[in-house]
Amino acid sequence: MSRNPSKFFDKLKQEYKYKLKGVGPPKYHLGGDFFHDDDGTLAWGAQTYIKKAVGNYERMFGQKPKEYSSPLQKGDHPELDVSDLLDEKGIAQYQSLIGTLQWAVTLGRFDIQCAVTTMSSFRAAPRIGHLERMRELHNWLYSVYGNVTEDIPKDAPIPRGKAVRSSTYKDANLMHDLVTGRSMSGIIHMICQTPVASFCKKQSLVETATYGSEFMVARQATEQIMDLRYTLRMFGVPIDGASWLFGDNKSVITSSTIPHSTLDKRWNALSYHRVREAIAAGIIIFEHSDGKSNPN
Repeated sequence: MSRNPSKFFDKLKQEYKYKLKGVGPPKYHLGGDFFHDDDGTLAWGAQTYIKKAVGNYERMFGQKPKEYSSPLQKGDHPELDVSDLLDEKGIAQYQSLIGTLQWAVTLGRFDIQCAVTTMSSFRAAPRIGHLERMRELHNWLYSVYGNVTEDIPKDAPIPRGKAVRSSTYKDANLMHDLVTGRSMSGIIHMICQTPVASFCKKQSLVETATYGSEFMVARQATEQIMDLRYTLRMFGVPIDGASWLFGDNKSVITSSTIPHSTLDKRWNALSYHRVREAIAAGIIIFEHSDGKSNPN
């Protein structure tokens, strides 16, 4: 880092006759892509690394990856696998895939972290079934929602002024209405830590578990965040990266990696994919916060 990097490099080349490579703005380092987003913020991603990982996968197995809907199959327990142990070649492939995926997590692919952690415990003596799961997990890196991005309005004015960051807290009260059994959704939107909007409404469907009611409000919050970001852009307000969504139900957030059995209900599955696609598109970052720090 330097205020005048060209002066420093010119001295190295002219006085000391150094032959420099890769001089200029940072673009790629240790698998991470450096770029500026639409509002000029320096960002870091793993697109190039994922493309290389897919190429290595094709060379390793002689075929293109298939599409999968989750990192691990619903209800799967790899610790119960009794298939044959892998030979030396299979073990090398397994450990190579583990290393690739671990670095993908480091580069920001937190959606696979739980699954990678689970499968890493079998590195010493993996089985054939474990390798098949790793192949499915590897495919999840790129095939779930495709190359989705946020839909930026083309007629939005040029953003001016300082960038703002939005954060949202959501919560649900299971069986809030004892007569109908319906839960209550609560959402608070904040811009630069200042509350700007709130939402409180009974849910339209009866949920029999906290998990379902929490996912319903997560979907509602996601759609409201998308609307808020559109409004800010149409006012010419620059947005500082993805919006933060906070919830106090860990199982809902974990389901961004491994869907649970309750996703058999169509409305829960649609809510899940609505939230998950927004995460994949870089619209929101979904994080856990304990109930005490949730203002709802």
